[in-house]
Amino acid sequence: MSHVGVPRGTARKRRSLALLTTGVLALPVLAGCSSDGGATAGIAPQDVAVAARDQVAEGSTVNWAIDAVPTTLNAFQADADGSTTRITGALLPTLFPLDAQGRPQLNPDYLESAKVVEREPRQVVLYRINQQAVWSDGREIGAPDFVAQWRALSGRDSAFWTARNAGYDRIEKIERGADDLEVRVTFAKPYADWRSLFSPLYPKEVTGSPDAFNDGARTTLRATAGPFRLRGIDKGAGEVTLVRDPRWWGAPAKLDSLVFRAVAPKDRTEALAAHQVDVADVDAATVRRIAQATRDRGAGGQPPAHGPGSGTDPAAALRSWAVAHGSNAEEAAAAQAAREKSRAATEAYAAEQDGLRGYVVRKSLEPAYTQLALNGESGPLADDRVRRAVARALNRQELVDTVLKPLGLPARPLGSHLALAGQPAYQDSSDALGGQDTEKAQALLADAGWTPEGAVSRTDGTKAGSEAGKKSAKDTEKAEKAEKKGTEPAAGKAGSTDDGKSGDDTGRREPSADEGLYIVGEDDKPGDGDPAGSFTHVLAPAPAAAFHSSALLRQAGYLSDSGISEDALAGLTAHDRRPGGAAGAYAPVGTAAPARVAGPGRGPLGKDGKPLTLRFVLPSGPGSEPLRSVGDKISAMLESVGIRTEITKVPDESYFQDHIASGDYDLALYSWPATAYPATDDRPIFAKPVPATDGSLLVEQNYTRVGTDHIDQLFDEAVSELDEGTARKLMKQADARIWAAAGSIPLYQRPQLVAASKRLLNVGAFGFGAPRYQDIGFQKPQSAGAPAGQKK
Repeated sequence: MSHVGVPRGTARKRRSLALLTTGVLALPVLAGCSSDGGATAGIAPQDVAVAARDQVAEGSTVNWAIDAVPTTLNAFQADADGSTTRITGALLPTLFPLDAQGRPQLNPDYLESAKVVEREPRQVVLYRINQQAVWSDGREIGAPDFVAQWRALSGRDSAFWTARNAGYDRIEKIERGADDLEVRVTFAKPYADWRSLFSPLYPKEVTGSPDAFNDGARTTLRATAGPFRLRGIDKGAGEVTLVRDPRWWGAPAKLDSLVFRAVAPKDRTEALAAHQVDVADVDAATVRRIAQATRDRGAGGQPPAHGPGSGTDPAAALRSWAVAHGSNAEEAAAAQAAREKSRAATEAYAAEQDGLRGYVVRKSLEPAYTQLALNGESGPLADDRVRRAVARALNRQELVDTVLKPLGLPARPLGSHLALAGQPAYQDSSDALGGQDTEKAQALLADAGWTPEGAVSRTDGTKAGSEAGKKSAKDTEKAEKAEKKGTEPAAGKAGSTDDGKSGDDTGRREPSADEGLYIVGEDDKPGDGDPAGSFTHVLAPAPAAAFHSSALLRQAGYLSDSGISEDALAGLTAHDRRPGGAAGAYAPVGTAAPARVAGPGRGPLGKDGKPLTLRFVLPSGPGSEPLRSVGDKISAMLESVGIRTEITKVPDESYFQDHIASGDYDLALYSWPATAYPATDDRPIFAKPVPATDGSLLVEQNYTRVGTDHIDQLFDEAVSELDEGTARKLMKQADARIWAAAGSIPLYQRPQLVAASKRLLNVGAFGFGAPRYQDIGFQKPQSAGAPAGQKK
């Protein structure tokens, strides 16, 4: 199911946000590939109800939930989305679909072979097409289709409204080979990711003219070449109907028809319970409902032990009955109405649970990852020391556990921006930046000029770090004397405080829910002491931070060759190294509280009287709870090193366009899809922004606005490197540099949760892989047909 942001259409078009989950053969766990000793993140296998075709019944219809009817069937247009990709996957040729490990594999239904046959003076790729491959109108698939698609997507003719021309702009010419089955593609510049091209492949009737490309393929396709063909789109009913294609030359589709039905994520539990859909991406709440339905059927006609009415004990039920049948007519009427409402809700819930028992949840990891984005265009995060300090304050393992552990999925932090666990190119390069280290984070902040003294507004003309330091030392001495007397410093009394804030806390209130703003660190929690009052925390000297800063690029370069950095062993945190025991511990009544001493997280940081506060923008929709939970934990971690965050919750529909793409944020959480072609697909995400003529920045898809010339150079070298091993090394070097720049901090691979009918085969959580639509269908009945109540 799609989440916050613009959903991804296809890997070859402009990559967009992925936003913001019986009798089955289990596939083996994907083998993790990590050279040079790099650790792997959590690897999850596909979870698919695998079955041989002879076990799948002929005929019937499968209803597959999608978020919405796609606005276009042209996967190369900017408004193509995940629904476009899902539907065209059953209708059009994909020459190199990905396997379970995210590797492109030649599709024998369409190609007999495809390979580089010349490298000098020009790269030449020779495709040999399956001689049986034809479009649904009977015409053979051939060179004219390749030529038309190249001309439409090359970027040379602006009349074609294309989202991106990567790869196609490197082609010099396309011509017929030795016969009609051969297509010879000559490149003007070497292109390592040539397998990414011509997928999906459209007929020349779609790509041959701007009008057909721009408008004709939005709601229909004049010809297709897959196991299914398009019967029609009914936007009113929210349905896209595909039927078996009689001209398909491969293994025929088991299903008579495949219906993609628009069902909003919030409505999917109800749609599943009513058997309106057979397969749907779902969230964790629906997963729990299905698990409860399977586990708890209710005994002897009793309602389930959860849901409406489950919390009513016998005594409360008896009291309710007594009032409903009592002598007070008004109270009795109200009680009877409440009981009737409760009974109806309980019956409806029980009916839903009955319906959900027919489904099983398939779980894997989605080919997409969630990152913390740090906007480096302006403000404190324009300083790379502050960005690195933010990164080093994070306990990424704790954040991963928040999302993946409750689902029973492998919970390991992601170590790469350019590959996911299980892909051959994956290597953990996070040591180029370093793990959680509170002291180093504080040293980096101090080196950037953000200190406890700097948060205090000066009225006597002194500057932070000069006379302010002497005054702070005097305050510390006073605080120590006060503690010896068993009293708190005067800063804790009502009245004005040392940081200029009024002691009555009238300015410190949590806004109402509709304001959408909450400032972490301004809640008078224990440990948020006044930096210039009760104590002074001495940070590491600036030279230490300077050394750490200068070492980062050296670590990145070293890591790219060996996979090991000199900072690899610095993994211990100081989170609970505070006197008085672990946070949250209890002591007998009357036990004296431990003395307040200097330590991590003892107040905000600032510079020249301005506090270090970052604006953290999060989506507010019901499907974004995991992001908000992660965001809350990140805010607490940053507060521990003196960085405050203003959490602003915005509507899902405006989250991407109005905030992420426009740069209206300091911190944000959003996701990117994985790719088998990082040199092509990931370059615009990490490209260095360049100034435009009007003074603005051209950022492509680099919404963090953080990049370097060296990173761009490594991408450019990799995309032209035809030796796969050398190209992979270049990408690992680029990843280490991206980590060191600290504009994007990968957190975790997103969960993929799919609810499917227990009788449905060859469908589930595919992970990297793509469905083989012709093999999907219901299990052959043993003695009877489909269960009563199900229309197939």
